[in-house]
Amino acid sequence: MTKTDSDATRRPKEFLGVPFAFVVYLLLITAGESSVFSAEPMSIWPDLAPGETSREIGTTQPNRKGEIPPITRVTNIRRPTLAVFLPEKPNGTAILILPGGGFIKVVPDMEGSEAAPFLNRLGIAVFVLNYRTNETKSADEPSWRRPLQDAQRAMRLIRSKADDWKIQSDRVGVLAFSAGGQVGSILHTAVGKAAYETVDAVDKESYRPDFSLLIYPWQILDKKTEKLLPEIRLTERSSPAFIVHTHDDRSSSIGSVLFYAGLKRHNVSAELHIYENGGHGYGMRARKDSNIGTWPDRANDWLIRRGLGRRNDPAG
Repeated sequence: MTKTDSDATRRPKEFLGVPFAFVVYLLLITAGESSVFSAEPMSIWPDLAPGETSREIGTTQPNRKGEIPPITRVTNIRRPTLAVFLPEKPNGTAILILPGGGFIKVVPDMEGSEAAPFLNRLGIAVFVLNYRTNETKSADEPSWRRPLQDAQRAMRLIRSKADDWKIQSDRVGVLAFSAGGQVGSILHTAVGKAAYETVDAVDKESYRPDFSLLIYPWQILDKKTEKLLPEIRLTERSSPAFIVHTHDDRSSSIGSVLFYAGLKRHNVSAELHIYENGGHGYGMRARKDSNIGTWPDRANDWLIRRGLGRRNDPAG
């Protein structure tokens, strides 16, 4: 049975599929008093999402044994939602986070909300998107298409509320992990008409990111051609990007290298880090016997250097 909108938002034990107590715990231990977060998910579409017949916000899978801290996995998302994490001292920058999950699920904590304290401390407003998963798509529909529609709509929604959230419309970027990184790579280079028909006044806003942080973008290399996916079209109009991958990631760091090279050829500012090991799916977390856990430090430097993040004052 499909849940109604009112049923979907009355979930006191969970927040976007994440145990609510864990979210609060995470914010308290990592951010002190630097974050203000929304207690309810925000729908990004005024009614049904394009092509959908259900408003189901998703089903949280049981936690897997041995995962400490636990990793949340949400499937069957038909109504995409946005979690809002606002800094106490905003600097005007906003980042939309696109978690990973291979398009069969979304991982809203390890590849989503766990980045919020880090970014909030820099003065950056954070928005974590639970985009639609692919249970109902047709065989010939690309897995990235509905998530791309949701990402474009979320970017426009964030800009439409710039005054409310103390955001500058020309300082809205993307942080994307894994499958979300594939969507983020396509979003980063998209131009012209959006991937969906105009719905309302929100769609007057731009969907293009002003910058992107792409963290182990998943399968952006077309294995048949050894080139980037044809939907990724880098030009001189593309925005600056910060890219992270590992040499031992089976989704192939070659895609990230080609993405960087394409930006370089078009004289677009970019920074690429290929770590020797660390695999895939680490999010904001460290991995044993790897330096991959230092990538947020490099991202911190990049954001501050570009004027997108505020230097932390040790004195408060």
